[in-house]
Amino acid sequence: MAYWLFKSEPGAWSWDDQVKKGTEHWDGVRNHQAINNMKAMKVGDLGFFYHSVNEKQIVGIVEIVREHYPDHTDESGRFGMVDIKTVKPVETPVSLADCKSNPKLEKMILVNNSRLSVQPVTTAEWKEVCRMAGVNP
Repeated sequence: MAYWLFKSEPGAWSWDDQVKKGTEHWDGVRNHQAINNMKAMKVGDLGFFYHSVNEKQIVGIVEIVREHYPDHTDESGRFGMVDIKTVKPVETPVSLADCKSNPKLEKMILVNNSRLSVQPVTTAEWKEVCRMAGVNP
């Protein structure tokens, strides 16, 4: 199993939107590195749902339920998407500042490249963030 982090602007698609929908495609990604990350995802992988912009915090956990396929919002046909399902909210949101202040997360991509919208998370990082968030990894 692999772990991921999905960043979303809460004004465009929030955790509450994800919870209401349950399962939704993650479309509109146009960064090649983020797309390559989505191509590597497998059904059953888990991800953190991260509110970007003003909040800058991990607020929930999602599961990959459909692997990479063409993005219907991309007229060029070059980009794809995955489907994610709501798993659960975190007990305590974990902010970017919390991650940056934790030495165990100093190599986490979120800490070093917070602009990448879809990014991998190592198993050790996953466990540490889950501990911080008060959820069972």
